[in-house]
Amino acid sequence: MNNRDHGHSDDESAPGTNRCDLPGRSLRPSMLRFVKDAANLVTLAGLFCGVGSIYFAIRGIFPAAMIAMLWAVLFDWFDGSIARRTRGRTDEFRAFGGQLDSLVDMVSCAVCPAVVLLSYGQFSPWFLPGALMLTAAGAVRLSYFNVFGLDDDSTFLGLSIDNNSVVVPLVFLLDGLLSRSAFAAVLYMTIAVLAILNVVPFRMPKPGGRWYIVITVYVLGMTVLYGWRLWTQSL
Repeated sequence: MNNRDHGHSDDESAPGTNRCDLPGRSLRPSMLRFVKDAANLVTLAGLFCGVGSIYFAIRGIFPAAMIAMLWAVLFDWFDGSIARRTRGRTDEFRAFGGQLDSLVDMVSCAVCPAVVLLSYGQFSPWFLPGALMLTAAGAVRLSYFNVFGLDDDSTFLGLSIDNNSVVVPLVFLLDGLLSRSAFAAVLYMTIAVLAILNVVPFRMPKPGGRWYIVITVYVLGMTVLYGWRLWTQSL
């Protein structure tokens, strides 16, 4: 989880870091060297979950898509904690981890919910504006924090992007309780509101401490609920 957006990760370079700040070509380490890092492996695990959620959403297997989306969030929360506990982590690894985390957030917390909306709407062009809103908001938000970083130790601007993948599975519990058209409208409205909240400059307190327990219990509980739905749908 990118510290410049969420405040849960130490995987960040200084705001404005670009290729000019990095070592020359002859001094550059192997790309695969960074994959051996425990925090980056956890971040990549979140990416795999995000891509898996997209896959299941396209297939129309929404309970599995929700489970994978939730686990992407959980991995996103804990990669920073692992990074902070890794001894001897260099500035290069922190900078790489920050960039990797931002890219993974874009996939798991913006593109993934957008694809869920499109798939539930049977890829009707009417659902495309909502999907574009969320992906654009995610790209703008993550780019903003990549450049400017955080300016407050206790709050951050707007709704952090990981909340997209926390709220959508919660709202998706209404699927089957409402008619398909009614739920499609609720989901569309949820996506649109999340997109707006991602970029509106209000301040929210940074979650930490006991919130790690809360998000873990939430993900495990929702996994059981959606696992049960998945099992009943297969009967």
